[in-house]
Amino acid sequence: MQLTGSQIVVEVLKEQGVDTVFGYPGGAILNIYDELYKHSDEIRHVLTSHEQGASHAADGYARATGRVGVCMATSGPGATNLVTGIATAYMDSVPMVAITANVALPLLGKDTFQEVDIAGITMPVTKHGFIVKDVNELADTLRRAFKIATSGRPGPVIVDRTKDVTANSAEFKKLTGVKKVVKKKPVDKASLKAAADLINKAKKPFIYLGGGAVISGASKEVKEFAEKINSPLCDTLMGKGAFDGHNSLYTGMVGMHGTKASNMGVSECDLLIAMGARFSDRVTGNAKKFATNAKIIHIDIDEAEINKNIQTDISVIGDLKAVLTALIPMVKEKKNTAWVKHIAELKKEFPLRYDNKRLTCPYVMETIDKLTKSEAIITTDVGQHQMWAAQFYKYKEPRHFLSSGGLGTMGYGLGAAIGAKVGCPDKTVINIGGDGCFRMNMNELATASRYGIKIIDVIIDNSVLGMVRQWQRLFYGVRYSQTVLRVYVDYCKVAEALGCKAYRITKKEEAESVLKKALADKGPVVIDCVIDLDESVYPMVSPGASIAEAFDEEDLKNK
Repeated sequence: MQLTGSQIVVEVLKEQGVDTVFGYPGGAILNIYDELYKHSDEIRHVLTSHEQGASHAADGYARATGRVGVCMATSGPGATNLVTGIATAYMDSVPMVAITANVALPLLGKDTFQEVDIAGITMPVTKHGFIVKDVNELADTLRRAFKIATSGRPGPVIVDRTKDVTANSAEFKKLTGVKKVVKKKPVDKASLKAAADLINKAKKPFIYLGGGAVISGASKEVKEFAEKINSPLCDTLMGKGAFDGHNSLYTGMVGMHGTKASNMGVSECDLLIAMGARFSDRVTGNAKKFATNAKIIHIDIDEAEINKNIQTDISVIGDLKAVLTALIPMVKEKKNTAWVKHIAELKKEFPLRYDNKRLTCPYVMETIDKLTKSEAIITTDVGQHQMWAAQFYKYKEPRHFLSSGGLGTMGYGLGAAIGAKVGCPDKTVINIGGDGCFRMNMNELATASRYGIKIIDVIIDNSVLGMVRQWQRLFYGVRYSQTVLRVYVDYCKVAEALGCKAYRITKKEEAESVLKKALADKGPVVIDCVIDLDESVYPMVSPGASIAEAFDEEDLKNK
């Protein structure tokens, strides 16, 4: 049947199982928006306040649901406003398809109004980029985009089209009953055997769990493996929830702001088993001093990650779930009694601490954890609050901690919270952000109120750029250059003006009752949580130091 390009876009979206699109219209993409209007009963469109909000919402939707997030924008600034969100998704391996428009084919390359080469601009931060200039290629290109976004290591794909492509017609063959069959390469038996042999010989194994465990859906296998060999386990920011934070083998986050038990465990173990992790600099600290006592096994779907940052002894390439399914029968059941006892003693000796006499973000996170029974989806912006949210909420399921890990995008959390709630309407969704981050994308509160999207946005309000200020205090001679935000902005009034209910907490005693009210409210809520401007995140690893040298406030006092 003959369909216009805009009709083809909508038909392929339906064919791929897309139920929600986040975006913002404009002249070059009007034909598609006109078609979306006609199919609003099949595909929900969420109009965000800014295109960056659309890309973060698509990202949050994808992370929370495991499905592809879809966002749309028009040409020129509409398309470029997506770039930060696309880069955020790329760094954290999030499946996303961004659909943009461009000027008509005869006007390409002539500096036409609102013309940019968005496929070229995003080339370094996408798995692939397309510009469709022929309507006959549109359907297959879109199908390829979804396949690329979800195959292997997931990531964002951009599909740009000239405006005339959306108006021209082509023969379209509808595909029914589309089955997304993901072909997985067989795992190399020799590398599996070599890994199993090392594991069976190890006396002090330690598991380092990354975001690949969440993406592959390997939580069950990770638990079975860890408990069979009785190995302590730490996670990265991206790996949160892939292993239950309440499990006795869990030691907390590893790295720059990881627990001392995790950092010392990695440094003392004789075998480090890295699962779906990329040995980020925020995890390893000084790479030359990382896990120097250990043999290292690296399991990852992306061969390019092997030996990129840390030299490993054995690598197993493949989907983590498939690898563990094959590996578990090959390893012996172990007790490692002395080692597990030693790690338990480290956990007891070096717990996460905070001042319990006043209002702090750790106290707020522990209260949220208690009130939500560790079952909420927590999104975050980037900074101190992000680390506290990772440290003090006990995630017990995957896809419940959504944060910009690789790119460190301030302003990510609110859009992501909207996307997560749209994708998981039955879940409690809470964004933890700083006042600096809130000022970047607070406009998305208007999106939440417009649609009545029930999210809670907690602003950890210390009137400074907290993490940068902490570095200035510790490493820059207390020179607070451009990190003080004290301004005459009432965040509660801003929230109310944007259609949300708002509360303010200034004392520890107010936190639980306000949070209960927010959880009971039916619409979007903002909580301005005012804390001390010099509250710091500990433990911390100094630049260039080994993660074994992590220090906390007590260590600083004793110096």
